[in-house]
Amino acid sequence: MRPLQKEIIAYEHVLPKIDPQVEIRRSIDFLKGYLLANPGLKTYVLGISGGQDSTLAGKLTQMAIAELREETGDQTYQYIAVRLPYGEQADAQDAADAVAFQRPDQDLIVNIKPGVDAAVASLTAAGQTINDFNKGNLKARERMLVQYAIAGANQGAVVGTDHAAENFSGFYTKYGDGAADVTPLFRLDKRQGKQLLKELGCPEQLYLKAPTADLEENRPALPDEQALGVTYQEIDDYLEGKEVAEHTAEKIESLWRKSEHKRHLPITVFDDFYK
Repeated sequence: MRPLQKEIIAYEHVLPKIDPQVEIRRSIDFLKGYLLANPGLKTYVLGISGGQDSTLAGKLTQMAIAELREETGDQTYQYIAVRLPYGEQADAQDAADAVAFQRPDQDLIVNIKPGVDAAVASLTAAGQTINDFNKGNLKARERMLVQYAIAGANQGAVVGTDHAAENFSGFYTKYGDGAADVTPLFRLDKRQGKQLLKELGCPEQLYLKAPTADLEENRPALPDEQALGVTYQEIDDYLEGKEVAEHTAEKIESLWRKSEHKRHLPITVFDDFYK
């Protein structure tokens, strides 16, 4: 195994093989434990896109909340799912199906288009040019702003969908979908997430569809694998300690190095960031 491959696997805590039931229980207990350790919090909030990651994170959250209510007798615990379209969502039915599968206590829909467009207009008036890619990041940050506003109104914490096959490459918006209070999928690669959803009885179309961030208007529904330049099968193989082609390993390791700044807290004067 390549030296950097070992380092990345250790950081991401990916196992070469999982027992889906064990990992389901691990995530549920983690989510329950966080709320129990923070008695001022009673709610989890999660943005639902209709894709694999938010579908899985939401189902695990709903299960954790249901167990908390039963075990503590405290009926104020709740899970709020929020759909966050920019105008009309192309895969709105998938998002609706994901919510139906999860069965949250509250199902909200907040259109982020007015907020994003207002920010772009204000920035343009200030002489800034906001290109399509930058606007996509604005959308991701507006979605997280909404989730934290809902959490703030409901004694809540925000659930993130970050997982190993995304985290290693920084394939998320810093302080957008990369911002959250808890990340119950951390340690799982894409293949393993599918295993958990299959075990949970999820409708196949929600985890077999091609993953896409769908943030750029000039490249709508751009597949993640096209944006990354490497397939999730190759990423998962690498993270599970398997041998991959040399050019694939080099691409994965390049993504890891370039995204290092996304995987740490803000740098202080005491941090050695020249390592």
